[in-house]
Amino acid sequence: MKIKEAIAGVDSLNHNTYLRDDKIKWLSRLDSMVKTEVIDTHKGGENIKFTGYDDLTDDGTELLVQAPYDEVYLRWLEAQIHYHNGEYDKYNNAIILFNTAFDEYKAYYTRTHLPVSSGRRFIF
Repeated sequence: MKIKEAIAGVDSLNHNTYLRDDKIKWLSRLDSMVKTEVIDTHKGGENIKFTGYDDLTDDGTELLVQAPYDEVYLRWLEAQIHYHNGEYDKYNNAIILFNTAFDEYKAYYTRTHLPVSSGRRFIF
């Protein structure tokens, strides 16, 4: 999914007045978590570069989580919109859907990538 697809997708589902820059900042925060918590904990993670997104980032930039797990972006943006609107019941529902989708992605990634070895440890 590209940045523009995530933003268009959430905008079609949730009427909101948040700026593109706000949504890009939220996407950057999520992909930072993906990189740190998922990708970097597995072999090959050092080969995937991520420096964040900002208002100068091209809308055609591909996000880190690929289909069919890219629903995480829509659920994340939806949760951020509800949270910043102070709609906490809607936020709670959206963040549960996000956490479910994110957990599915993490499980998939862990099944398909070797973890980074922490080295040998001796227990005496």
